Amino acid sequence: MADPRLPASLADALVHGAPPSTYYIPGFLNPAEQSQLLQKVNSVPLPTWRHLSHRRLQAHPSPLTPSNILLAAALPPWLQEPIIPRLISIPMTEDDRENIFTKTPHHAPNHCLINEYTPGQGIHPHEDGAAYHPVVATISLGAPIVLEEPGSLLISMGEMYTEHLHGIAELEVDENLHEGKGGVINWDMLGPEWKERFDKEGGKWKRETRVSLTFRDVLKVKNLGKGLGFLSTGRK
Repeated sequence: MADPRLPASLADALVHGAPPSTYYIPGFLNPAEQSQLLQKVNSVPLPTWRHLSHRRLQAHPSPLTPSNILLAAALPPWLQEPIIPRLISIPMTEDDRENIFTKTPHHAPNHCLINEYTPGQGIHPHEDGAAYHPVVATISLGAPIVLEEPGSLLISMGEMYTEHLHGIAELEVDENLHEGKGGVINWDMLGPEWKERFDKEGGKWKRETRVSLTFRDVLKVKNLGKGLGFLSTGRK
């Protein structure tokens, strides 16, 4: 089993030319880990999936309430290991041992949205809103998309999170997958196997089903039952 290709620090994963605080790590999960994780995603009970007009998704450990509150519960073990320990093991810089979740309220992600996109599906440009601390870590599985290859980790924080919209075009074929102006901004950071495949296809890629796992720290967390004011007479 191949070891993940982790940088010495997040500073080494900075995407130059992108808005500040955008980081890309190819090979964050090795092929065996990707396969195991996809198997877990696809083996959850069907009611776990929520079907939207352009994709379907899962929310773990649960969806947020209408007031953006997360009910206190742990993420499933298969969404914790090895992802979260690996995430927080990468320091911001080699001289600074803080990681991307050091300054978040719970010091680790406590929520994961799993989105499945089939060819032709996408999501309109949007922002994630105020429910989360402004750090998001997205893992891609199954197939590539512009900026991301399978097993990669894309991190957005700071200005990239708060000042810019993000989305996925509803296409069946991606084009201009090449180096240079008008191409892929993180081309130099892609794994060599994907560069070769894109070059072989003439800078085009017919989309396949892709699954994204988006990890965040929800700001408001409450325990179920607190403040409900149950009354017991003590009788049985």
